[in-house]
Amino acid sequence: MTLPAALIRALATVACAVALPAAQAALKPGDAAPAFTAEAALGGKAFRFDLAEALKRGPVVLYFYPKAFTSGCTYEAHQFAEATERFAALGATVVGVSSDDIDTLKRFSREACRDKFAVAADEGSKVIKAYDARLASFVGMADRISYVIGRDGRIAFVHEDGNPDTHVANTLKAVERLARR
Repeated sequence: MTLPAALIRALATVACAVALPAAQAALKPGDAAPAFTAEAALGGKAFRFDLAEALKRGPVVLYFYPKAFTSGCTYEAHQFAEATERFAALGATVVGVSSDDIDTLKRFSREACRDKFAVAADEGSKVIKAYDARLASFVGMADRISYVIGRDGRIAFVHEDGNPDTHVANTLKAVERLARR
């Protein structure tokens, strides 16, 4: 039995707006980051995001969020958009990941991400599972977890918090620490 789209969106809105207890991320600093490619969007245009290619340019801030166009997820995307230039000045790439489809993310990349950074579609939740970023309450949906991955392909920092207000500042500090090494 499938749930109507309106009900799924309503449940996702609640999941994004309420600070649910975070799951324990299986990946810890020092662990190898799982390699992946995914269909992504930047500025409304689709492309293939490849983590290995992005890491050649510098560290990657990989943040997972439950559902595009919900209040908390849109707020978090706006914050990452505002900070994208600071991340870029440190050589870092920002990419968001959710289980939304690519057509939704094309719009989200323009409207919420303000054409500043890419968002990747993980419709089969393979990347979400590989990074243990599943939202316990909703199968297939991502929890709010951010990873900073160093150029060496290892997890440098993990931030788990249902509050979208804390991810940008904490990941930016982690990228700054990497830049000082």
